[in-house]
Amino acid sequence: MQSDSSSSAKRSASEDPSGSSAVRATSVDHMASPIAPVSPHEIDAYMAEQGEDDISGAITLTQPYPPPTESAMDLSPPQRVAHIKQQRVKPMVVGDTWYLVSRRWYRRWEIACQGLVDKEEDSLEEKDIGPVDNTPLLDKDQNVISSLIEGIDVEFVPENAWSTFATWYGQPLHPLPRKVISRGILQEPVLELRPPRLKALTLKDVKADLPLGPPPVFVTVSTKDSVKRLCKDLAAAVAPRPNAPYRIWKIEPAEFDGSQYPASKLISSGGELLEESDKTLEESLIEPDDPFVVEFQENGEWVVDASKVIRSNSTNVTGVPPPLFSSENDFFSRLGHNLTSLPNSQVTPTSFKSYGFSKASSKAVQEPGTLGLGNMGNTCFMNSALQCLAHTKELSDYFLSGVYQEELNPDNPLGMHGAIAEAFGALLHRIWASDSTATSYSPREFKSQLQRFAPQFSGYQQHDSQELVAFLLDGLHEDLNRVLKKPYVEKPDWEGGGDVELVHLARNSWEGYMRRNDSVIVDLFQGQYQSTLVCPECQKVSITFDPFMYLTLPLPVTKKWKHTVFYVPWDNSKPHVKVPVEIGRDASFKDLRSLLGRWMDAPPENLLTLEIFNNRFYKNLDDSLLCGEMSDSDTIVCFELPCNSRQSRTYKKAPDDPFIVPVFLCEVTPTRTTYYSRGPSFFGYPFIAVVDQEQARSVEGMYDAVIERLQRWTANARDLFTWEAGTADSVDAVPIQITGIPPVDSLTEIKENGEIVAVDEMAVEEGDITDQKDDIRGDDSPMDMSSDDVPRIVGTKQGVFDLRLQINHKDYGAGFGGYGSNQRYESWENRVEDTERGAALLRDGDAFYCDFDENMKAYYFGDSPTRFEHARWDLWEDFAHPEYTEAKKASAERKHKGISLDDCLAEFTKEEQLGEDDLWYCPRCKKHQQATKKFDLWKTPDVLAVHLKRFSNSRALRDKIDTFVDFPIEGLDLGSLVGERQVGKRLAQNGVDIHELGIGDVDEPLVYDLFAVDEHIGGLGGGHYRAYAFNHITNQWYHFDDSYVNRVDAPQAVNSNAYLLFYKRRSSTPLGGKSHEKIEDARLKSSIVTEASTTTPADNQLPTPPSESTTPAFVMLQPSADVGWPSPQSNSRSSPASSPPPLDDGDPPSFEDSKYDDAINPSNLDPLSLASHRFDFPDPSWKASPTSSNEAEPDCDDAPSPSCSPSQVDSRSGSFGTRLRRAASWTDESGMLPSPAGSDSDLNPFSDANTEKHTYKDRS
Repeated sequence: MQSDSSSSAKRSASEDPSGSSAVRATSVDHMASPIAPVSPHEIDAYMAEQGEDDISGAITLTQPYPPPTESAMDLSPPQRVAHIKQQRVKPMVVGDTWYLVSRRWYRRWEIACQGLVDKEEDSLEEKDIGPVDNTPLLDKDQNVISSLIEGIDVEFVPENAWSTFATWYGQPLHPLPRKVISRGILQEPVLELRPPRLKALTLKDVKADLPLGPPPVFVTVSTKDSVKRLCKDLAAAVAPRPNAPYRIWKIEPAEFDGSQYPASKLISSGGELLEESDKTLEESLIEPDDPFVVEFQENGEWVVDASKVIRSNSTNVTGVPPPLFSSENDFFSRLGHNLTSLPNSQVTPTSFKSYGFSKASSKAVQEPGTLGLGNMGNTCFMNSALQCLAHTKELSDYFLSGVYQEELNPDNPLGMHGAIAEAFGALLHRIWASDSTATSYSPREFKSQLQRFAPQFSGYQQHDSQELVAFLLDGLHEDLNRVLKKPYVEKPDWEGGGDVELVHLARNSWEGYMRRNDSVIVDLFQGQYQSTLVCPECQKVSITFDPFMYLTLPLPVTKKWKHTVFYVPWDNSKPHVKVPVEIGRDASFKDLRSLLGRWMDAPPENLLTLEIFNNRFYKNLDDSLLCGEMSDSDTIVCFELPCNSRQSRTYKKAPDDPFIVPVFLCEVTPTRTTYYSRGPSFFGYPFIAVVDQEQARSVEGMYDAVIERLQRWTANARDLFTWEAGTADSVDAVPIQITGIPPVDSLTEIKENGEIVAVDEMAVEEGDITDQKDDIRGDDSPMDMSSDDVPRIVGTKQGVFDLRLQINHKDYGAGFGGYGSNQRYESWENRVEDTERGAALLRDGDAFYCDFDENMKAYYFGDSPTRFEHARWDLWEDFAHPEYTEAKKASAERKHKGISLDDCLAEFTKEEQLGEDDLWYCPRCKKHQQATKKFDLWKTPDVLAVHLKRFSNSRALRDKIDTFVDFPIEGLDLGSLVGERQVGKRLAQNGVDIHELGIGDVDEPLVYDLFAVDEHIGGLGGGHYRAYAFNHITNQWYHFDDSYVNRVDAPQAVNSNAYLLFYKRRSSTPLGGKSHEKIEDARLKSSIVTEASTTTPADNQLPTPPSESTTPAFVMLQPSADVGWPSPQSNSRSSPASSPPPLDDGDPPSFEDSKYDDAINPSNLDPLSLASHRFDFPDPSWKASPTSSNEAEPDCDDAPSPSCSPSQVDSRSGSFGTRLRRAASWTDESGMLPSPAGSDSDLNPFSDANTEKHTYKDRS
């Protein structure tokens, strides 16, 4: 994908439009409004505004952007963020210009202006930001990278906001302006992220085989720009000559080292003059990287004689004709309108070729179905999907036989007016052409129709191939739906019962669906699955049957999120531990808390999960957050609380709930008052205190609650309390919670000034902190209970820290507030004054800040700048639950064993419980329940499309599962998984007539064989799609990598990149049901036309070349072999399996040239009559006497003939079709007439079937 990455000196050009013509640029960025037409003056003015400087890569604007208003310049940093956000909320309007801004720069700007702390960024201030830098958005060639996601890679800002950025921080690096254009049939406004980037060369009369000179320049335009605008831009880009006449040649895409294109190469390789028009580039099917050659007149003459330039092969690539009988643009209308447009001297007899008119070629004819599809800029996702569907034999037969044209439903409001079906049909004709020499083709017409109805696939962004398959199958279904008016159908309910009732429910559900949906897609691709819900309370069972078009299978190797969680028990006698966990990446933190609660024997609702960063709580890890969104380096702490942690959205607060308060440790330091003040100086780990209603009534009570929690984190915890001597009996009354704290060897005292001194062991005063080995020992040394003087806690030590209050700490202060935050200190005096007597002093959002002076901090935690020798927040015991150990062992075994497609099917049919956010309403309980749900296959389609769910659907989890899934090439047996088969066998064993219930042969094996694989290599958001497919004509497997096709062995398709699998059911009867019958009927009619074509009477012929003696009227447009037009008739026999002889490898005439053939000479036929005439097939009774046994009139009692009525024909045996096919060996192996591209007759103006089809219509 190529995309523009630079912008121009727009303001300079707009101030001096006259100077814009002198601008010579490597990239001209013209992304105009799609509103057309406009006056030349408006075009010139707009082009002047959009002129560009001649600098590759980074562009520096020569004039500053318009300054923002004075008020914007005076805004504080937080106000600047609010100002830009206000600008960004305005809706996009078609024609407006928006700018791309690197998310990396934008995030750094937000952090600096709001005073935020970010894990990935150092401390930032606004003066450190610098101009907008879009370097991360560009690749090595200075093009916008292929995968951009708003909010992750890029942000969009309107032009005013971009100008403000430029004024605040200087001229940006790599400006990336983008126009807002309308896309799709609904004309939705979207930002054109990747406008087409086109190559521009200059035609020179030089003797060379390859282009010379400097590299080609590029012109970047909008898909909504006109071809006229493109021509001007191309001429201005290569050599600005304001008044010099020029013309533009479109040539074959290729890599060019030079920009001077030799005139001799244009003559020999061909080209097509680009007609200046108001058609948009999108309408003209111009794609990125298309090359154009600009030819200027030299001394009043053109460099080359246009009549000597052969028609470029590009017409054979891009020129798929519209339906033959479309109004005003069909073959005959164009022929009639142009009969007098060219002199006779310009007519050169040419041969007919597949789809479009090209130069004569000596290339070998390619095998049908081996055509590569060109990549038009990240369209590999489309190419691979199209190859898989195109190699679905039954689907391609349906389109190649022309049946789809009879079943088009253009009035279906849910469809696409038949456009998708027609575009897909035209593409299939090209892919399966039996006489094509092309090795690749760019499906521009199909993409044009696709993005017209599905704007999500427009542009040149990488997309999901499975999403395209889903859209295309659904679109084809609605375009070809045989139900013209959908009735209202009520879905049947399960009333209970046994197998018979279950079969009736499934059948009624399917019949109800078929009343609204009936198409070839339903016949081939749609199956039915059974969904069973069971209420956990009343055991109510609900069963429904629904159709499916493809089967999405989860992989049972869901990627695990592995992390170490720091668990803090509420009980201080229990150690804090490190807990390794392994859980699904799409699991929520609610799931994680449930796991930890089970392992640690704690109520999950009492667990509080938070992320710690930079000595503060960084993120509240509540139920809405997924585990997979956390990085490996994040510090996750789980606090056990004595109450509900309130992280569930369903929690309802009670009046007597305690307060859950975050506690932060700070140093007493002077704080700055500037915008860039960072507030308190934090250290250590924050923790959680729970303050009950009684404690919250006083500052002392809250201080005690904090001390209670703080003792876990210091080795000198016993010095947080005051002690007194007591009797041994009194120890049990006031237990000492000093778990895990080692004994000390000296007695210390902390004086009021913070000084720490040693004191005499015998001089114990009330309130002193003492430690005597004989009296107080650690946990591992039992206390000597023989003494009468056993110390006990009488209260907390006052003055250890200053307890301060901050307000507005939502989510425990996560996010760190910043400049725009309203977090601030509030004095206890003010809080007491504002609170009623006896009421709790705390409020929601309050936080405690413990200010330690230097001495207190050193004693309780340590004074080392690199480590805290007395702190315990780095001392965590290891804890590995047996469940974790077993899970790791099982995971290793599963990884060694690998998984198969059967494992994926088992995972799909596994019973699971609904989540809290996906409750089911039980009609018996009259409330929503977490029911159990189970999917089962009820019946499978003839063509089974399997989607391996490799990509994560969770937000922000841009991940892919690359695990190898083993799937069979042949013999996928689904008999044991399909409910209809199992139920049918049980009923048959019980003597029930299953055929009356609509169940077919349950003894026939339900086995599938692989015929196509869509694979994805690389990571999510990018990568590359390729396809493997089986060719039913050559009986060979091929690998399709966009335009590159090579033959492979089937086992190569089985690899870890497989994404979509396409299977076909083995059957003793033809697949496709109703669609197959219609295909056979079309083949039968084609056979009748074939035989009749050999017996048309001469009296009813239109004028033909003299060398043709008895050519039927419906091939009157084919001249004799004397002028190079084949008359492919032969009476030789050929088996249905043999390939038909190809048409003569000659080239067709253009629409302009074909009128000069004798067969349609104006002297013989009136052009207008010819264009509108409906040719009637002569009645068989008019035919001349037979000249061979093949022309003899058959006896209708033995075999039908062209003289037999259609009803007689339809009633005959299948052998008749074979006899007719053998009677005309130039039909293809399926019995269909060979069209110019192996296409249906409607698209072939020279097909005999056209006349015959209309004859049958006239007769009916």
